[in-house]
Amino acid sequence: MPNVFEALAPRGPIKGPNDKWDVFLSYRSVNRPWVLRLYDQLRYLGYEVFMDQFVLTTADALEDQLEENLRRSATGVLIWSERSEDSVYCGKELKALSLLEQKKADFRSVVLRTSDVELPLFAQEKLWIDFSGQPDGPSGTGLLRLLYGLRGAALSDEAVHLAATYDEAVKHAAAKVAAARASGDSDVLVELARGDAPEWTTTSMLPCKAAEALIALKKSDEALAILDVVTQKFPRSIRPQQLRGLALARQGNWKAAQQTLGELYELGERDPETVGILARTWRDKFAETGDSLHLRRARNLYAEAFDGAPSDYYTGVNAASNSVLLDEPDVAEKYAAAVEKLVGTQPVRGDYWKTATVAEVQLIRRHFAEAAKLYAAAVADDPEAKGSHESTRAQARRLRDKLGPTPEERAAIEKAFGG
Repeated sequence: MPNVFEALAPRGPIKGPNDKWDVFLSYRSVNRPWVLRLYDQLRYLGYEVFMDQFVLTTADALEDQLEENLRRSATGVLIWSERSEDSVYCGKELKALSLLEQKKADFRSVVLRTSDVELPLFAQEKLWIDFSGQPDGPSGTGLLRLLYGLRGAALSDEAVHLAATYDEAVKHAAAKVAAARASGDSDVLVELARGDAPEWTTTSMLPCKAAEALIALKKSDEALAILDVVTQKFPRSIRPQQLRGLALARQGNWKAAQQTLGELYELGERDPETVGILARTWRDKFAETGDSLHLRRARNLYAEAFDGAPSDYYTGVNAASNSVLLDEPDVAEKYAAAVEKLVGTQPVRGDYWKTATVAEVQLIRRHFAEAAKLYAAAVADDPEAKGSHESTRAQARRLRDKLGPTPEERAAIEKAFGG
């Protein structure tokens, strides 16, 4: 199969002499990792991309900065949220894009739908592209349509055919990664990541999925070997660097992890995952030094990430847990209550981390028996994720020791992890 992106994808820049950005990304409560993968792919293709979490500063008013950066962009992309409470915001953003198209003759905008939700009529009147079948990130036909649409051009018949073939290849490759991850077969994951087919070499998405699976399976050395190659090929991609930091942290090398993630943070790349993993390195530093200032730094970073992205339950539950460890029960309760509204109180089939989060919230709230059952459900649902189990168990032990359950309750929590 021809290399679709090398042959057909138009590359940046497209901005004019008075523009700072090729593409302005507008989004709210959609899945931020998906938006980050779009950001990575556009940057790989040579576009300068405005994404608010990486560029905005706290020195100026948020709306003023957004408006200024939008005016200095050649094109705009609105990622439509499935959350009803965000529809008003999205409507305002779309009107702003439409108004700019009227004022700026060469400005173009595109709407992306990332989940199976009906767009309002005024959004359907725009050029819009359906990515609801690509939960892992944009690729193939949809990505090409976006790239051509930003230039006001249409895909050729040849491009449509090749992109459809590529889409199918990505779908099957992702299924192979998922199957190997579920069965705990690290050898297959390594072999897949070494593939030279276009779906593995034109984007960091699939190699990163393989590396992430290896980290979960407690195979951080193998993951780091893959990430070294991916980072060399996609030096502007954020996801491989995030995963590198996570793999190093899982190895216990918090110093190297903190350096990797700290560099990203200082460069302004402050999405919830980057900040969350960086926070974890400060918690690990506390475990080694016993200095409560390091633990406080961890909690504050988790809180910063959650306050900026209040749908990100991972950073929220960690803000709560670290507040428990800091003897700040009121703060812990505030974050635990907010996270419980997001994740509920029941196991989430097929989602280890969400179920583990549900369990952790119940543990923080001293519902020890419920927490033990939920931890057991998470482990049973993903039995091969030894690395993930180990990380969750370590956090549960820290909280358990602080909260003081009965010996029977302590034993039940430990037994949930097979201990």
